[in-house]
Amino acid sequence: MGQAPAPPCEAVALLAGHTGEPVAFQVLTDRRGSRAWKIQGPEGTVALKANNPDGGDFHGKAAEMAQEDDHLLHLTAVGALSPDYRVGSGTWCGGRWLAVNWIEGMPLWRAVAGARSRGGDCAPVRLRLAGIARTWTDHLALMHTAGWSHADVQPTNTLVTHDGHAAVIDYALACGPGGGRRVPYRGALTHTTAPELAAEILHTPADTHIQAQPSADIWSLGASLFWCWTGLRPVAYDGDLDRLEKLAAIARGATTALSDVRPWPFPEFEDAISACLAPDPADRPTAKELTVAW
Repeated sequence: MGQAPAPPCEAVALLAGHTGEPVAFQVLTDRRGSRAWKIQGPEGTVALKANNPDGGDFHGKAAEMAQEDDHLLHLTAVGALSPDYRVGSGTWCGGRWLAVNWIEGMPLWRAVAGARSRGGDCAPVRLRLAGIARTWTDHLALMHTAGWSHADVQPTNTLVTHDGHAAVIDYALACGPGGGRRVPYRGALTHTTAPELAAEILHTPADTHIQAQPSADIWSLGASLFWCWTGLRPVAYDGDLDRLEKLAAIARGATTALSDVRPWPFPEFEDAISACLAPDPADRPTAKELTVAW
């Protein structure tokens, strides 16, 4: 077993003023050309990301890191993101790095595990599900009002804090007003890709930027909640299909009826999820409308 990759020393040196010294680090991910660490010191904790100089698509991952930093700065400037979130960014001998304040939370899938059984039908679980959905849409509403979409709404990009609130992370793929984009958007996680985005991906060249709209975030929100509550993805297809075949199934717009697969009845929650999954973007509720529906 190889030695765990160390974080860029340039980043650690600059972050010491935020975390204090000495620091300890833990590798969180090391895949698809990028790495992430938890950097912890006596005065604070951050999540640090950097491209892997030995991984594939070296230049693309470095550009994506710089793009996410641009997004964080713009989202903070328009009030869609707390100024406390972004800590810093820079270059290192291997490319780019980006640091944000650590959010202590549990991945959405794990946070709602108890809701996936019939025994989950109780008032505390209902309140927890509704609270997660409401705080998630509160955050999306801030982005959408500012003319931005997250464009990567999915279970792994949503943490649930100790008070049951949803915290959104990973803004690398976000789509906002204006040009200057470094990396064209071509969709995110296949299973939570909105039908209209799936159709555009299928019918445009691979280097064409697709501007994700807020309504696509809403579909992805509904798909994520459907998936984490029922244990099943909203569009049924063979897991062995390639990505384009899965996108073709999603583009048709048909989803599994929630009432057929949900572990227990929760009418208000079901109605809101089903509304999010409307095939026509114009038929979906806005994030602001959803904040009072959960």
